[in-house]
Amino acid sequence: MRECISIHTGQAGVQIGNACWELYCLEHGIAANGMLASDPTWARGDQSFSTFFSETDGGKHVPRALFVDLEPSVIDEVRTGAYRSLFHPEQLLTGTEDAANNFARGHYTVGKEHISQALDSVRKLTEASTNLQGFLVFHSFGGGTGSGFSSLLLERLSIEYGKKSKLEFAIYPAPHISTAVVEPYNSVLTARSLEHSDCTFMVDNEAIYDICRRNLDVERPTYTNLNRLIGQIVSSITASLRFEGSLNVDLNEFQTNLVPYPRIHFPMVSYAPLLTVEKACREQISVPDITNACFEPANQMVKCNPRNGKYMACCLLYRGDIVPKDINAAIASIKKKRSIQFVDWCPTGFKVGINYQPPTVVPGADQAATKRAVCMLSNNTAIAEAWARLNHKFDLMYAKRAFVHWYVGEGMEEGEFFEARENLAVLESDYNEVGIETAIDEEENEEEEYSGKILN
Repeated sequence: MRECISIHTGQAGVQIGNACWELYCLEHGIAANGMLASDPTWARGDQSFSTFFSETDGGKHVPRALFVDLEPSVIDEVRTGAYRSLFHPEQLLTGTEDAANNFARGHYTVGKEHISQALDSVRKLTEASTNLQGFLVFHSFGGGTGSGFSSLLLERLSIEYGKKSKLEFAIYPAPHISTAVVEPYNSVLTARSLEHSDCTFMVDNEAIYDICRRNLDVERPTYTNLNRLIGQIVSSITASLRFEGSLNVDLNEFQTNLVPYPRIHFPMVSYAPLLTVEKACREQISVPDITNACFEPANQMVKCNPRNGKYMACCLLYRGDIVPKDINAAIASIKKKRSIQFVDWCPTGFKVGINYQPPTVVPGADQAATKRAVCMLSNNTAIAEAWARLNHKFDLMYAKRAFVHWYVGEGMEEGEFFEARENLAVLESDYNEVGIETAIDEEENEEEEYSGKILN
C-alpha cells in the first residue's frame, strides 16, 4: 500500500477537490456515502482504493484528504453537497474571516491562527497511514488563502515531513483572465516557498477554457467543466499508485526523471484524447495520434508555446489497452520531428508509464469515455515565458507601490516584495542558462581540443 494525502486549500483547491473525489469514487466503485457499490463487478479482491481512502470497521471508505479555507462558504458547499457523507467532519477546516485576496493575511495574520489545527489534522492522517508516499497540495497562486496559507503549510510540511514527496497542483495566473487585481503580488510572493515542494504542476484557467471550447464544444465553460478536466490529469498521474500496469510509476520517480535541478521543477501538463461523444465515434484513437496530440501547443494546460523552448524531460503516462511496441514507435517518430527540440545534455528524454485501467468519465461530463489515454508531464524551458509575464505585471504595479499598504498593514515588510521578485528573476535566468548550456559546453570542448592540438 502506498498512501497519498491530498490537501485542498482556498476556493480553487476545494473546488478542484470536489471534482477529484467525485472521479476517484467512480474509479473505485465507492458510493457517495462512502460504501462500496453493491455491483459485483466492483467487488475486487485488491486494495486499490487504499491509496486515497482508508476503510473503517463499518466498511465505510473515508478520503485521506484535508480541506482548508479561511472562510466557510466554499467548504459549506462540500458539507451540504452530494458527497457530504463521504468526508470526515474533522477534515473540513474553516475559519470565520477570509484572506481577502491578501497573501499577508493568509500567511501571517489570519492564516497563523489556523495552521496548528491544519497540521494536527495532517498528523492524524499520516499516523493512520502505513506507507505514506507523499502529499498532493491543490491551491491557486492568485488568491489570499491559496497563496499565503498554502505557502505557510508547505513550509511546515517540509520541516515535519522533509523526505516525503510534496507535489503541487497550482492554478497559475492566466495571461488575459484574472479574478483579482493583486494576483501578480500574491503569485510572486508565494513563489518564494516553491523550494519547499518537489514538483509543481501548473495549469491556467485560460488554457483550459480554450481546450473546453475548442475540443469539448462547451461554449461557456464553468469552473465545474475546468475542474473535471484537472481531475482527469490528477487521476492519470496517480493511477499507477492505485491500479495494475506493466510499467508503474510512483511519486518519487516523477521527481527523479522530471527535475534536473532542484529549482527547475515546473513541468507542463497535457492530456489526450479530449473529445466529445460525437467526435469520439469518428476519431481513430491510436497511440501515435494521442502521443502527437500531447506535443501540440494547443493541448498544453499553460499558455506558453513549448516550441519556443527545449524539452529537458518528458513523462508519458498511458492508460488502457496499450502495447509497449506502439509507444516505442510513437516516441521514435517524435524524436525525428524538428519542431520538438530536446536539450543536448539529455539524450534519452522520455520516461514512460503504462497502466491497464482505462480512464473513467463522470456521467454527464463533456468528455467521451475512451479505451486509452495519455497524460504528458514535460519539463520545458518555455515555461519561463509564463514567469516573465508574471514578473512584468508585478513590476508595473510595484513601480508605483500600488496596493502595497494592504500587505504592510498585515505585518509584512516591504523588503519581502523585493526579495520575492529577485527570487523569480533568478529562476528566469536559471531557465535561460539551462537552454544555452549546451552551446557553452560545445565551445569549451572545442577550446580544449584546440589547445590539445597546439600542445602536441
